[in-house]
Amino acid sequence: MRILFFGRGLISTQYAWAFEQAGHTVEFYVRKGRTETYGSSIELEMWDGRKGKKLIKESWNIKLHEEILPKYDLIIASVNTEQLPGAAQLLATAAGHTPILIFNNIWQDLKSSIAPLSMNKVVFGFPGAGGGIADNRLRGGFLKMVFLEKPRAGTEQINNKIKELFESAHFKISWIKDMQNWLWNHFAMNAAMETEVIRRGSFPAILNHRDSFSNVGLNMREMIPVLKARGGKPDAISLLLTKVPPGLLGILFNKVIFAKGSLARLFMEHNNSKAGFAILEVVREAQKAGIPLPRLTAALENSEYHKAIENSIL
Repeated sequence: MRILFFGRGLISTQYAWAFEQAGHTVEFYVRKGRTETYGSSIELEMWDGRKGKKLIKESWNIKLHEEILPKYDLIIASVNTEQLPGAAQLLATAAGHTPILIFNNIWQDLKSSIAPLSMNKVVFGFPGAGGGIADNRLRGGFLKMVFLEKPRAGTEQINNKIKELFESAHFKISWIKDMQNWLWNHFAMNAAMETEVIRRGSFPAILNHRDSFSNVGLNMREMIPVLKARGGKPDAISLLLTKVPPGLLGILFNKVIFAKGSLARLFMEHNNSKAGFAILEVVREAQKAGIPLPRLTAALENSEYHKAIENSIL
């Protein structure tokens, strides 16, 4: 299969490498000027979790393009959430009839999040990967599991194509019946995590404080009314974060989920992404519904997004 990845980000690079290893042709679309900036290779230091735990260390040659041509079997877009509207606008005109996998975190309703793209040419999914890129070196990794929405009317052929692609590279698919609700819950969980990240200073820093994940649970509790107000319902992870006593939750995350040596911890240790946008989106939604979010709002006041929320109040 010939696959174009929209952007040469963390998620795109890791899955592109795995697909190339499985015999597929992978290329990247990047913005004008980025071809020279990125160069023709990237240094990989990532953990492959499809079968056990294998460290990949290599300089990987990649092919970059600054335009999108109608010659691909599939386009995969995995971008920062705030970049998705621009990506959708470009793909609506440049992708032609090529099907698209939106491999992304999303807070808006799915249809409006990709406008003016047609829902009939798009499938939504979510990766099982993490880490960061700095100085042209990718450090992180990916798990065996990926998440894909179950076929909607009109997307059956696209879903099947994507299924065959991931299975050819030995990934296991978790099929999500209600992708909208699943993504709402996951986005809220990200906002809960980012609130603590702003408090501690970075994603890796929260691993060094015993009460970090207790606070994440408290942050999540604050957002449940917002989730319900927009028609969503807490899923299993949200219920875990909100029903388990904070102290016990801290032990569970520190000793089990993010235990020393675990892939989840390794991914977090190299996460250098900027925190705040997920909080901003949830706080904006809460304001519309008249729901107070004191913990999240206080975090925004200590981030670069504080002016954005002040402007939305005025």
